[in-house]
Amino acid sequence: MGARPLLNRRLAGLGTTIFAEMSALATATGAINLGQGFPDTDGPAEIAEAAARAIREGRGNQYPPGPGIPELRTAIAEHQQRFYGLGYDPDTEVLVTAGATEAIAAAMLALLEPGDEVIAFEPFYDSYAACIAMAGATRVPLTLRAPDFRPDLDLLRSLVTPRTRLLLLNTPHNPTGTVLTPDELTAIAELAVERDLLVVTDEVYEHLVFSGAHHPIAALPGMRERTVSISSAGKTFSFTGWKVGWVTATPELVSTVRTAKQYLTYVSAGPFQYAVAEALRLPDAYYADFRTDLLRKRDLLDAGLRSAGFEVYEPQGTYFITTDITPFGEKDGYAFCRALPARCGVVAVPNSVFYDDPDAGRSQVRFTFCKRLDVISAAVEGLTAGLADLRHQ
Repeated sequence: MGARPLLNRRLAGLGTTIFAEMSALATATGAINLGQGFPDTDGPAEIAEAAARAIREGRGNQYPPGPGIPELRTAIAEHQQRFYGLGYDPDTEVLVTAGATEAIAAAMLALLEPGDEVIAFEPFYDSYAACIAMAGATRVPLTLRAPDFRPDLDLLRSLVTPRTRLLLLNTPHNPTGTVLTPDELTAIAELAVERDLLVVTDEVYEHLVFSGAHHPIAALPGMRERTVSISSAGKTFSFTGWKVGWVTATPELVSTVRTAKQYLTYVSAGPFQYAVAEALRLPDAYYADFRTDLLRKRDLLDAGLRSAGFEVYEPQGTYFITTDITPFGEKDGYAFCRALPARCGVVAVPNSVFYDDPDAGRSQVRFTFCKRLDVISAAVEGLTAGLADLRHQ
């Protein structure tokens, strides 16, 4: 094939995702997988039954409409109004996607030109880097630093240049668990309006907030017309394999994103769309109980990790806990995670892969707590026993 590399240079250095690598390691070793963020129990039985019923009744077994089935688009619009007072037209301002990941990819491909700059909070979910790269744009990281992982708003302002096209936000933030405050969001919104920036906001953990509350930036003055809001059903309803996500924005922005999206998957998850429409209409008690259950799991893992010797940064949201391994005399989170299954029977994810500058998160390791209580307890036992020798050095 000659000397030319097969992989497009824009994707050089990306390779296999860390989640696939660590989940494969969990499978190969039989270790408890606290790395990849998927629950080990299914969501509500009535929602699973709604999907099965849709299949049996022949609803969604063929191509659904390109923007998504009307029932789901209406339910998404109702959800935005119910929880945030945001009014969206389900016919022109809602787009259903193959999970939030496709929504982010379609937004980056549709809204960016080669040479544009995108400011994103670092550490960032790994697909952000890939999607920005595929669009030919340049990512500009604003690093959130331990222990509180708050954005430096003065630094954010200084990073904006004439080439800056959009801000890519994620709140609640994966992997740090930071939830942006109303004051922080207001400052970001004012900057976006002042510098005429687009905002793409990933809000998939919107119902997984333990401290404070989730506030969509689209609700702030001047933001509705420049914001593409993204969320999904996977995290809220514990059906991550269904890959049902959505975009809400103005008709112009939705049409722009749809132009790219239709050439990615075209459509997806037909029967599951009917089920998610029902899920979004679950009573408030479902959302409250779900959050309470995850908070109990967070606190169990948090206490266990501290007892095992980690420095723990308590998350305000999501279902991940970021830790630091320096108390064990360790500095390389990637090497630590590679050795962890054999040492403790547990898989975690090194945060360094979420940074452009790996040294910024070199000693950080992320664990997920979206697992059964007995699984979390078993993982804590393994970590406590397996790391005892390091803890006492």
